Order: sequence, then C-alpha cells, then structure tokens
Amino acid sequence: MTDIHVYPSGKLICNDQTYRCALGKNGVISAEHKREGDLKTPAGTYPLRYVLYREDRVSAPEILELPCAPLSIEDGWCDDVNDPHYNQQITRPFTARHEHLYRDDALYDIITVIGHNDDPIETGKGSAVFFHLAREDYTPTHGCVAVSLTDMYDILEQCDADSKFIIHLMDT
Repeated sequence: MTDIHVYPSGKLICNDQTYRCALGKNGVISAEHKREGDLKTPAGTYPLRYVLYREDRVSAPEILELPCAPLSIEDGWCDDVNDPHYNQQITRPFTARHEHLYRDDALYDIITVIGHNDDPIETGKGSAVFFHLAREDYTPTHGCVAVSLTDMYDILEQCDADSKFIIHLMDT
C-alpha cells in the first residue's frame, strides 16, 4: 500500500519522493467545512476510486490494481446541488449543471477519482474533487490536486487498491 501525502505548500510525497502539485485557489480546508464552489481543497484521507484517461492523447497508466477506463466525449460529472446525481459521473447530454470531462485542454487527460464526499454523498459538500494534470505554470485548481503528466504516471504506478490520498491542513 502506498499513501500519497499532499501538503498546503504545494508539495506531494509518495514513497519518500517529493513532487510539486497545484491545489485549490483558496487553499486547503477541513472536509467538514468544504462547500460546493469554494475553490478549496478538502483535507482528509480518501481512497482512490478509479482512473479515467483520454486514450486519443495519452496512454493508460500502468496500474495493476486500480480500475482504469478511457474517457468518452459523453462523460461528465454532476456538480448541481439540486440534482439527485450530485457528485457522480454522468453521461452527456445532461440537463443539470455539470463538468465536461472530455476537455479541450489537457487538465483531464488523466483523472483519478478520489473518494471525497461519495460514501455517502452529502449535497453541497463538494463535488468533482479529482487528482488530475496541472497547467504548465501550476496555477491553482478549483479544489483538486494536480501534477505534471510525468509525475502522474510515476505516482499512479506506485498505487494499488489500498492506497490512500491524504490531504493535510498544515505542512509537517
């Protein structure tokens, strides 16, 4: 089991290797205070659920135990607090507010869905908190954790079904 530690300073540690990461524009907040649209990354310990990737742009990460599937142009994620599919992957077209996962930019070329607010789902406590690719300049995310493509492959190749994403409130 490999745990991934994420710190508010933009440091991610996996198996004693340190990586640069981008976090939410408004910093890190305790999961109990996380709110939809606050642009904050929720602190806590989360399981890794599955990986999605753009097979037209990148190759599948070499993951042995983590479910992995290609994205399709119809994939989305519901972030509408008034919809019963809130914080769930959906198929487009979809009438409620949602994120399109098949993006024009490269941010979602690889997405790891982490288990924030999904067991059970609490409406308004944050949706679409992913581990995804960073912009070249590592500008802040909307609440996710993001790394470079090379680092994403390196980190995911060390993970298995028991790995946890641990987002800390303070640097230690």
